[in-house]
Amino acid sequence: MSGNPFEENLDRNAANYVPMSPISFLARTAAVFPTRASVIDGARRFTWAETRERCHRFASALSKRGIGKGNTVAVMAPNITAAFEASLAVPMTGGVLNAMNIRLDAPTIGFILDHGQADVLITDTEFAPVIREALKEVKREILVIDIADPAAPGGDRLGEMEYEDFLATGDPDFQAIPPQDEWDAIALNYTSGTTGNPKGVVYHHRGAYLNALGNALVWGMAHHPIYLWTLPMFHCNGWCFPWTITMLAGTHVCLRRVVAKDINDAIADHGVTHLCGAPIVMSMLLNAPEGEKRSWEHQVEMMTAASAPPASVIEGMEAMGIKVTHVYGLTEVYGPAVVCEWHEEWNGLPIEEQARLKSRQGVRYPVQEGLMVADAESLEPVPQDGETMGEVFMRGNIVMKGYLKNPKATDDAFRGGWFHTGDLGVWHEDGYVELKDRSKDIIISGGENISTIEVEGVLYRHPAVLDAAVVARPDEKWGETPCAFVTLKNGASVTEADLIAFCRENLAHYKAPKTIVFGELPKTSTGKIQKFVLRDQAKAL
Repeated sequence: MSGNPFEENLDRNAANYVPMSPISFLARTAAVFPTRASVIDGARRFTWAETRERCHRFASALSKRGIGKGNTVAVMAPNITAAFEASLAVPMTGGVLNAMNIRLDAPTIGFILDHGQADVLITDTEFAPVIREALKEVKREILVIDIADPAAPGGDRLGEMEYEDFLATGDPDFQAIPPQDEWDAIALNYTSGTTGNPKGVVYHHRGAYLNALGNALVWGMAHHPIYLWTLPMFHCNGWCFPWTITMLAGTHVCLRRVVAKDINDAIADHGVTHLCGAPIVMSMLLNAPEGEKRSWEHQVEMMTAASAPPASVIEGMEAMGIKVTHVYGLTEVYGPAVVCEWHEEWNGLPIEEQARLKSRQGVRYPVQEGLMVADAESLEPVPQDGETMGEVFMRGNIVMKGYLKNPKATDDAFRGGWFHTGDLGVWHEDGYVELKDRSKDIIISGGENISTIEVEGVLYRHPAVLDAAVVARPDEKWGETPCAFVTLKNGASVTEADLIAFCRENLAHYKAPKTIVFGELPKTSTGKIQKFVLRDQAKAL
């Protein structure tokens, strides 16, 4: 027998193999739909031809400043035009985009700029106070470009020039530099670690391309969606939706402030068809004052993650004309990688039963290869009985490259050939996964991860505190908020308000405890704090 005939003279070449990258979506959309609306940002409007020109100018201007493969461009901005343009322009240079959480404190931002080796920082003037402090912590030279957004509350200019002036230095005919290998890095996203500094999650072009497709597939998105940016673009690169909407020649409706009035106005005035966000966005809409509510005739789709919405919320949203899809993912898997795939026959069930089914995280995205619930050590799958708990594992093309400059954490995350999520769940008979707890004790508040160990570290710095433990307390608005249990030193005295104020001085405000309970902490015989006891107490508060 001769060798495999399907391997002979059938090699990859420039005609039959091109590395996948979402930057290719812009070229197609701008060529086919040049006059269609690309971006609506307050009073500003752009077409796809204009967005193409602006992104190419942006990429050219960066390239002239030496940005290319291996360089990082950090962005500190809300959901505005510049943040969206960065998702396309930075990868066009071969560089890596690091979109930063606008709620972070100065020391964390300083760490990220240093650790991620940022060469350029594009920053909105609203964040000048925290950025000024952060830059004092940075040991490298960074080119700073200011965004003076007309809708911003203002702020000092810290940079060499303003964003629009920077774009003007670029060439609109700049040729995008596609990746030589689809494994090349496209983005860097920092996630709250359970210990110490945040970890830098590295994405590749292939994963970004595939998850952009995956979003459209699981949501049944047609051409030209009108997408409202309620989800932060800094959060897993907006769950890859900057690329999804560009691929579908849709319209990006920017939203600087995520408030009920602006969301309602955008849906009614711009005919928004899709939006994403944490459950807090739903409660914001449902609890808006009458004067801020609007009505619309068209169907709106909303994708939500984190905690599952209760039956009353699903019912309320559907009464408004908003259909809810529940997804699950992590920064390490490009955002959503699991969806509660809906069956038409479930529509006839009572709303409580629909809510129970919808509360399950679901099944893998079609672009993800594997999802299982298994024993954390042996990786042996648990029975699909809806009761046996195990860790949730994933594998496939929408799993990160790994953690930047952290080989041990990368090896631990990929042990046994699966990505270890650290989340605990059960597996139902029909193959749907449902989360039950978080083995890492991460608190998810308003869609943002909060490390309990980071908060505890600040509490321990207070001179009156002897012992501290932080757990999640259920919250109707935020999903969860940090609740601290504190034992004071003998003779020490401090009020709840003083301790919360101390935390707010030393942490991003959203990470500070909303509740503090004073007293002895329950411990095991070896002195370990029993957090499960505290969780039950927090739930009962």
